[in-house]
Amino acid sequence: MTDYKKEVAQALLDIQAVKLQPNDPFTWASGLKSPIYTDNRKTISFPKVRRLIANGLAELVKEQYPQATAIGGVATAGIPHAAWVAEVLDLPMVYVRSKPKDHGAGKQIEGEITANDSVVLIDDLISTGGSVLGAVDAVRREGSQVAGVLSIFSYELPAADTNFAAADTQFSPLTTYSALLDVQKTAGVLSEEDLNVLQEWRLDPKTWSAQHSN
Repeated sequence: MTDYKKEVAQALLDIQAVKLQPNDPFTWASGLKSPIYTDNRKTISFPKVRRLIANGLAELVKEQYPQATAIGGVATAGIPHAAWVAEVLDLPMVYVRSKPKDHGAGKQIEGEITANDSVVLIDDLISTGGSVLGAVDAVRREGSQVAGVLSIFSYELPAADTNFAAADTQFSPLTTYSALLDVQKTAGVLSEEDLNVLQEWRLDPKTWSAQHSN
């Protein structure tokens, strides 16, 4: 299989879907301070980047989850990528809402899956895994199997490993925080001091945020 990690990491940096600012932290919607900001929704506007991502995710499905019979997109950012991957693999596609609709049939999963299906769920980003694991629960409540979860990018936070293990769910990102730092280090963009700051954040985001809040 082609190693997409560094190529995808570079593509995300090139279109500024991912930005690193170790000395001028971003403030996330949660209020946490972070040296990284990610908006992978931007990828849908760049045909070459989205094709790279779709082909990479499709290869991951074939390599790791050959038993998959359907591709599921996690609303909302995972939906377009799931559609492109399903097209590459010629598989059925569904998408999973964050919660059931409050009208009509009250469906949380749009599309059609059965108890015989093995679904690979796709999201754009994994931080702690909370939203995508909610989608995993929804698919399992329908009686279908979840083969595993894929994402474009992962922060590689320890909390995600803990949460996926607790949910007995396999997870693989197309590219990672470590790959992103390697690309920037090779390009000479980050100093050793910057790299240390970025690694400290990954190991304990809450403590890092508290230390860098005004």
